Amino acid sequence: MSILSSEIGAYAGKQVSLHGHVQTIRSMGGLTFLVIRDRAGIFQAVVNGGEPATLVKDVTLEMPVRIQGTVNQLPKRTDAFEIAAEKLELLSEHLSPPPVEIAKSSKMDAISLPTLLDYRPLTLRNEKVRSIFKIESVFCNAFRTFLNKDGFVEIHTPKIVSTGTEGGAQLFRLDYFGKPAFLAQSPQFYKQIMVGVFERVFEIGPVYRAEEHDTTRHLNEYVSMDLEMGFIENEQDLLTLQTRLLQSMFNSVEEFCAAELSLHDAKIPKFESIPQIQYVDAIELLLRKLSWKNEEAEPDLDPEAERLLCEYAAKEWQSEFIYITGYPRTVRPFYAMPMTDKSGKLSLTKSFDLLFRGVEVTTGGQRIHEPNMLIESMQGRGLNPESYLDYLQCFRFGMPPHGGLAIGLERLAKQLLGLASTKQAALFPRDRNRLTP
Repeated sequence: MSILSSEIGAYAGKQVSLHGHVQTIRSMGGLTFLVIRDRAGIFQAVVNGGEPATLVKDVTLEMPVRIQGTVNQLPKRTDAFEIAAEKLELLSEHLSPPPVEIAKSSKMDAISLPTLLDYRPLTLRNEKVRSIFKIESVFCNAFRTFLNKDGFVEIHTPKIVSTGTEGGAQLFRLDYFGKPAFLAQSPQFYKQIMVGVFERVFEIGPVYRAEEHDTTRHLNEYVSMDLEMGFIENEQDLLTLQTRLLQSMFNSVEEFCAAELSLHDAKIPKFESIPQIQYVDAIELLLRKLSWKNEEAEPDLDPEAERLLCEYAAKEWQSEFIYITGYPRTVRPFYAMPMTDKSGKLSLTKSFDLLFRGVEVTTGGQRIHEPNMLIESMQGRGLNPESYLDYLQCFRFGMPPHGGLAIGLERLAKQLLGLASTKQAALFPRDRNRLTP
């Protein structure tokens, strides 16, 4: 009977078969102990004579093997078992020693980020490293499950596009059969179009940003969890939805990834609501009370500002999250719904960012749904509406008030687990210096 390592305890005294990669080899006298890793965890097999004793001399670290034998309970341990090997099958040829110590998380923690990524096909096998991607898998599944239950339809939009969603900035250019094309910055235009079809839609997929940044926060290809919904009153509907969505996602990770969380000493945030502060008030707070020095002198929040605001939210509201709302039109895309400032000018937008433990993980807001207002906003940014005729079709024939948001999967995982870099939360990260492995 073929079983997983997690099932061994139910088969004490019985013959079983297991398979996996050899993680450690230890010889003591005439005995050889193999610690073997399968998709469910690890188990120990002991080789003591017979045909397995002849074959075990050719076993090397990370070699895939199949073991058959009897499950024995270890002395004085009611919760520990091992396999007395009666048959050993080597599933690959003799291998060279791995260049990194896969079995030891302490060793993996100590290696440099470039080394971690250069040997990514191997370092991903480490228990602690691979746990990141189990957690991300559960995040995605919980995102999908929650939205399906809430009446959303999953869509799959093109990643090769003819124009940028934000006016052509930060785009990777392609040669598309002799014509210019680009990798999509986001599914924004398509998910808005699909609101006119399904009313509520979502997508989990890659997006591309040709940014020159090489920081612990940025990737040039990352996974975006997007949603868009119609017939909203305003952006507050989106904030309410996302709060419930995040609660569900974190609850799922807590339920299904307890072991993975413990490897990182990570704590799931608990919250009933998320505090909000308007952008203009956040700037005033930063300058007057939080000793913020905006060295870039730009009307946007830099990483230091995000960190300070999260520290303030933790102290004043006991919250690891904070919504920043009402961003200026100058730092939001043309499709962001404008709103008036305190002087009555349409200088702000019904948009928001969500900060989590010091880093922005979500951007969203209400969109413009009236075609004339949308065209005027395009022209105000120096964009030619003729370049967006396909996108504008749905607005000319009726679109409801709508809005949406996007959650960066890798950033969310990084912040939850306290990772040093977002690159650690990408399977095979792409940044300005890395196109392999």
